[in-house]
Amino acid sequence: MAGYFSILLVLLTLGSGLIWLIDHLMYAPKRQERLALAQTSAGAKLDDETAALIAPEPVLTETAKSIFPMIAAITIFRSFIFEPFQIPSGSMMPTLLVGDFILVQKYSYGLKDPVWRTQLVEMDEPERGDIVVFKFPGNETIDYIKRTIGLPGDKVVYRDKHLYIQPKCAEGEVNRSNLQCGEYNKIDMEVKDRGEFMLKGMESVRINESLTEDGHDILIYPEVPEKKGRYFRQAGTRTDEWVVPADHYFMMGDNRDNSEDGRFWGFVPKENLVGKAVFIWMSFEFENGPDDVLPGWVPTGVRFERLGNIQ
Repeated sequence: MAGYFSILLVLLTLGSGLIWLIDHLMYAPKRQERLALAQTSAGAKLDDETAALIAPEPVLTETAKSIFPMIAAITIFRSFIFEPFQIPSGSMMPTLLVGDFILVQKYSYGLKDPVWRTQLVEMDEPERGDIVVFKFPGNETIDYIKRTIGLPGDKVVYRDKHLYIQPKCAEGEVNRSNLQCGEYNKIDMEVKDRGEFMLKGMESVRINESLTEDGHDILIYPEVPEKKGRYFRQAGTRTDEWVVPADHYFMMGDNRDNSEDGRFWGFVPKENLVGKAVFIWMSFEFENGPDDVLPGWVPTGVRFERLGNIQ
């Protein structure tokens, strides 16, 4: 839906701007001529009401002129600077919750045109640990949000609910994103609390994972078995191992036992990247209302404590 809305904004911007331009070049001069003749005949300057009767501006033109600056500004802001997104699922818990509204920095990984998504300007590459919005490789009309785990050339292993990463060594490189270059790094995990979240009656364990220097929290459900039978299989590797191709990234959700991520469908191409999630600007508490009165999930309050930067 976000992609369709971007296209709609572009069409509105182009349409209103084109109407304004055509009127400015073709019809506005003719209206000015009629007003000049009328003023000459009257021998005095006409008031606004009389001028509007003699040379009325079409409603379509007036509307286009009034909305074009606003629509153009919104289109530029959403396409190249920041775009708002709503978190629809719990795959990024505890970092992002259902009901969080976030801002995604669109220029983080390069500027793309909002319709065909052609790269216009090259910028930075995603870093390990970045939370990224991207077009789902299996259906690019859908936006996904996950955490960047593997960079191009990395070997990623997820085994017994532990993450291992072997970064690819570049010539002269000593380390990369707090990990030892060229060696398997078992990512440290420190238990913070238990039972904060539930999944089908099973308690969670909240863990700080040291993927980066600052670390970030993830959720593990010890009773939930790993779904290795559904893992994406890559030629030449074991079931729970993946080697990230060039210009691709391996993404995972922070809610490790309740996330459909790269373990199940593979890698995200560079051209699918939308931007980096940087800020929670609103967060609503939701509950499931009774179907006969309030069907679906309804907001019940604002989680002010969640407003701010995303870790």
